[in-house]
Amino acid sequence: MASVKPEYNLAHTLLRRAELNPERDALEFEGRVWTYGEFSERVRKAATVLKEKGVCRGDRVGFLGLNQPSFLETIFAANTIGAIFVPLNFRLTAEELGFIINDAGIHTLVVDEMLQPVVEGARDSLCCRNFLSVSQSAESWVNFDECINDAVVIDEMVTVSEDDICLIMYTSGTTGLPKGAMLSHGNIMWNNINSQLAFGGSRDDVLLTVAPLFHIGGLNVLSLQNFSIGSKLVLMRAFDPEAVLNAISEKSVTHMFGAPAMFQFMMQHPNFEKTNFESVSTFICGAAPPPESLLTTYAERGVPFCQGYGLTETSPFGTFLTPEWSISKLGSAGQAPMHTYVRVVNDDNKPVAANERGEICIMGANVMKGYWNRPEATASAIDDEGWFHSGDVGYLDDDGFLYICDRLKDMVISGGENVYPAEVESVLFKHEKIAEVAVIGLEDEKWGEAVTAVVALHEGQDLTLDELRSFAENQLAKYKLPLRLHIVDELPRNPAGKVLKFKLKEELA
Repeated sequence: MASVKPEYNLAHTLLRRAELNPERDALEFEGRVWTYGEFSERVRKAATVLKEKGVCRGDRVGFLGLNQPSFLETIFAANTIGAIFVPLNFRLTAEELGFIINDAGIHTLVVDEMLQPVVEGARDSLCCRNFLSVSQSAESWVNFDECINDAVVIDEMVTVSEDDICLIMYTSGTTGLPKGAMLSHGNIMWNNINSQLAFGGSRDDVLLTVAPLFHIGGLNVLSLQNFSIGSKLVLMRAFDPEAVLNAISEKSVTHMFGAPAMFQFMMQHPNFEKTNFESVSTFICGAAPPPESLLTTYAERGVPFCQGYGLTETSPFGTFLTPEWSISKLGSAGQAPMHTYVRVVNDDNKPVAANERGEICIMGANVMKGYWNRPEATASAIDDEGWFHSGDVGYLDDDGFLYICDRLKDMVISGGENVYPAEVESVLFKHEKIAEVAVIGLEDEKWGEAVTAVVALHEGQDLTLDELRSFAENQLAKYKLPLRLHIVDELPRNPAGKVLKFKLKEELA
């Protein structure tokens, strides 16, 4: 008997599951349900469309839009023909999107109707060869949905290796320019194996996705592994606390991933008390540490939480805090999963003792290949031994549980979204009234952290928060705009001239 080699292509998880269980429900969206057989056929037709549009192995295919089945159709179709998928943040401005699209060299861009005007504003400067519309087509746009309906089913899937790139997911950097994390088919597979070993998975599960799919948490905490397990994914276009609470009761949801702010908004909604949580096995919380009050409130309703720490570059899981430890190890980010390792190192890249602070490093088959077209950034992030340096400061306790203390990169996490101060500062500094500016994150009950601009003005000037936000709103995504403004005489600096942000945080906290 001929040996059968393992198949790493992400598309295989859906296509093979459709061969095994075509009759099972795969996806539900806004009242419509697709079985695995039906959804697989859509994906195979979409792959034919991309191929006929000239997409070849290794080409990049982008998607810009809110959560919808077309997002998943596009990623699986692109991978079916060996192409690389690039999810785009629909909250970005045309200028921000243009940089990413051209940096990735996107061959074919799929856009939903709502986002077409954003792309139109920058279309002449984009490198894309094809512009496909999910539904309604304006002039010079091709209707992707109609093309899929008219296409034939592609017969074969391209075989890829574990190290071949599956998707490029952009994450902002401290320089202010986004970097594309190259996640391989193996990265996605091993991350999903880790998560299944940590909090299980059954074909009878009902997984609810409300976090944006362009985000690694929304895409690869639950959504993609749904198709390998053979369970049902209930997809919502965007997060709405009332709609989520209704779905949990009506759809018998077993698992959901979200940022703490999402669970907080649900908890504060009037319908929270009458929501039926009996079907819930686990809620998975990530993107920021959840407050104790949130965990205890849900625990009183019988809802356990699995917390996680990770990054886009680690696909994303670096550690898990499973429900049995959520209270006794409160504040911890948990332990490394089965096939991943975590250590904390000093400035010489040497492991430190338990309870000693240092930089958190992660190693495993879930760690990215590197940054797209950024060899120097890759070399600085992944050392010669293969450890990924997170830029986060933390420590491991005596039991090996990780605690996060600070961020080397000064990143602000607001509502589960990463905001990098250097990017915001570069925009705000252009304001004619501002002499110097520093952006920090201050604790906020609603958003976790509030993006806060600390500015020194030119002599004789004054500035309001509304004026500052209005100035920056066409250059920055809404979640990056300052929520608070503090005006100071001058920014504190060290002898080398570097702004001492920790002093600002201490003074303004």
